[in-house]
Amino acid sequence: MKTLFVSVLVALLALGACTSKQPSQTSIDYTQLVNPFIGTDFTGNTYPGAQTPFGMVQLSPDNGLAGWDRISGYFYPDSTIAGFSHTHLSGTGAGDLYDILFMPVTLPYKEAKGELGIHSKFSHSDEEASAGYYRVKLQDYNINVELTATPRCGVQRYTFPKAESMVILNLKKAMNWDFTMDSHIEVVDSCNIRGYRFSEGWARGQKVYFATRFSRPFKSMELDNAEIKLKGEKVGTSNIARFMFDTAEGEQITVVTALSGVSVEGAVKNLNAEAPHNDFDKYLAEAKADWNKQLQRIEIKGGADDDRVNFYTALYHSMIAPTIYSDVDGKYYGPDKQVHQADGWVNYSTFSLWDTFRAAHPLFTYTEPERVGDMVQSFIAFYEQNGRLPVWNFWGSETDMMIGYHAVPVIVDAYLKGIGNFDPEKALEACVATANIDEYRGIGSYKKNGYIPYNVTDKYNSENWSLSRTLEYAFDDFCIAEMAQKMGKTELANEFYKRSQNYRNVFNPATGFMQPIDDKGVFQPNFNPDEYTAHICESNAWHYFWSVQHDIKGLVSLTGGQDKFVAKLDSMFTYIPAGNEELPIFSTGMIGQYAHGNEPSHHVIYLYNKVRQPWKTQKYAAQVMHELYFNAPAGLCGNEDCGQMSAWYVFSAMGFYPVNPVSGEYEIGTPLFPEMRLNLDNGKTFTVLAPNVSRENIYIQSVKVNGKPYDKSYITHQQIMDGATVEFVMGNQPGEIWY
Repeated sequence: MKTLFVSVLVALLALGACTSKQPSQTSIDYTQLVNPFIGTDFTGNTYPGAQTPFGMVQLSPDNGLAGWDRISGYFYPDSTIAGFSHTHLSGTGAGDLYDILFMPVTLPYKEAKGELGIHSKFSHSDEEASAGYYRVKLQDYNINVELTATPRCGVQRYTFPKAESMVILNLKKAMNWDFTMDSHIEVVDSCNIRGYRFSEGWARGQKVYFATRFSRPFKSMELDNAEIKLKGEKVGTSNIARFMFDTAEGEQITVVTALSGVSVEGAVKNLNAEAPHNDFDKYLAEAKADWNKQLQRIEIKGGADDDRVNFYTALYHSMIAPTIYSDVDGKYYGPDKQVHQADGWVNYSTFSLWDTFRAAHPLFTYTEPERVGDMVQSFIAFYEQNGRLPVWNFWGSETDMMIGYHAVPVIVDAYLKGIGNFDPEKALEACVATANIDEYRGIGSYKKNGYIPYNVTDKYNSENWSLSRTLEYAFDDFCIAEMAQKMGKTELANEFYKRSQNYRNVFNPATGFMQPIDDKGVFQPNFNPDEYTAHICESNAWHYFWSVQHDIKGLVSLTGGQDKFVAKLDSMFTYIPAGNEELPIFSTGMIGQYAHGNEPSHHVIYLYNKVRQPWKTQKYAAQVMHELYFNAPAGLCGNEDCGQMSAWYVFSAMGFYPVNPVSGEYEIGTPLFPEMRLNLDNGKTFTVLAPNVSRENIYIQSVKVNGKPYDKSYITHQQIMDGATVEFVMGNQPGEIWY
């Protein structure tokens, strides 16, 4: 395996009190412990560019070619750069955005036929990245490009040679699922331009407005435009602008661009508020400070250098999305295609909820409690404007991608933990209403039958995914029941507790698997649990068997008791498909049938705790952390999926994981570092100590909490918030069960 070495200079000073409000005063620059190139090769689909935590702007290089490997705009094995665009998706597997693309060149520039267009060669030997910063040398033009960002602005600094130089703004170029519908460029004066790009793609009816300021006047501008036609009818105009400069050797030009989903005026306000100066170093320092503030919420001591880089890169990747989606004045563009006002909260978008409800959002309740409250407010607003909670939304659009109504567990987790200043009655109303839209995504069939028949389809998904939807809905229904119960709404709670047991209806005792079933109650014939079918979402029956996070005891009983459950779990990790079986692209990071590269498997390792074989949880958790995450571009075994892959690693490296994300319980795994401190907003510090942990010493011998022997397989939310200290004695052989 390739290894990318990141130079890290760490000078430790005396440690003070460890709190998130008053973190330990050290000289650690956590941004240098982040390697943004991790995930840019293989199937990670991450990008290496610059942004602030959860920022609206994701300013990153684009290789200029389409394809699965270039979903994020950048693929490490490529050798060309065709521009630097301001919006990107982190590891989603869906190709969209790439908005407001700039490219600096000298004359004459290189232009290839086809989609690559104007471009330059580059070398990884003259490229670097850290949290909030990216740099590359464009070899064909001898131009050094540096990128940083504020929450709503991208800041570029170009260092030119002596030449006739040009900065190209290409609002025509589109890649993958994206298609330019209309664009506009207005010259305000010789330093300022503004306009918009409208597009159709995964985000429907996406509108991106921008305002750009050059640090010195351009000599002239050339504008190329052309009609955009669909089915022979004009729908808009494409625009490419070329800004001319005579540059001296080493001359630097800074280009600052603000975005808005609302209006050009909104973009101008964002520009004036966040980046009124042409000082690249100032905004880089602010971006680094912002990242350091966020990253030091979890302090790691000891461990291998690569493990530390893996950890802080994972923490960084968990803070890429969701993204801010309101202007500095609180205005944002809603799913009803109207402009709305957020009053006292920040609107967020880019919710990959099928992925992130599992671990990313529970992680935010400790690292980002204020943002969690705003995210819930964003969900409620989305419900009020769209009639249902989001499934997978970004830039004011519902994509209807994936399944479940997984805004529900995010809302419920926040409510049960007392996070956020939102209206619980309105939040519960949104959850219940979304769960009862009969005509939407098979919900009516689910309510009528207690499952979704595989032979009935609906207009919202070309995929069927009936079995998966049944199981996902059952979990979300349990979450609604928990919230209703806490609010004293017993009748409503009982209704949804009953619905949460619908998983039982798709269990076939004859096969021992969850199995697709038709509208007559007949299980799918010729069933093979190894097969990837239209009835199971991006998985097979092995993967989805365990998607009963809310009722593991019930699942154990269905399976035939503890011994049979253990045997099935063992088979999950040891049964290897036939050598000639071609696996789909999302089945990566395989251990037997366990697929770490896709989310339905993520909690399964921790189920051994529930049947009193915790040493197997420890064994497999360590194996995944050590073998499937590593410090190299190919260091992620599956799509990053807006932080879920990384959130799994962050939790697991700390030594615990949320099997049921709304339970307030975190199953103990195996810690990766000798010492971990989680600095909380309440001023307390939760500490995990494992002084003799190593790659060999992965097995827990004993557990203490606050100095006393512990007798649970999990730690609780309350223990974390109280600032407990958990101590693990580790060894190289399985220890006695402590609970």
